[in-house]
Amino acid sequence: MYLYILLCTDETFYTGVTNDLEHRFGEHQSGKDPNSYTFSRRPVQLVYSEGFTSPEAAIAMEKRIKKWSHAKKQALVDGEFGKLVDLAKKKF
Repeated sequence: MYLYILLCTDETFYTGVTNDLEHRFGEHQSGKDPNSYTFSRRPVQLVYSEGFTSPEAAIAMEKRIKKWSHAKKQALVDGEFGKLVDLAKKKF
């Protein structure tokens, strides 16, 4: 199972999970579902993917990442893991 992040043309990120990354990416690119988030934001770029041994772990991570700020997602995509902790701190 794969967790993936797409960069859309409007500079937003789309996060999803799939068991066939190449096929799913093709669906996003082709605009298979006119009601999907990525349909009007094509073309998209695959900017991050991570393999998981269980669907439950991939889905749990997807749910976590979907709550992240754009800056935190960008740090993950850029491999700047040290920034993730600082970006996760709440501002008071």
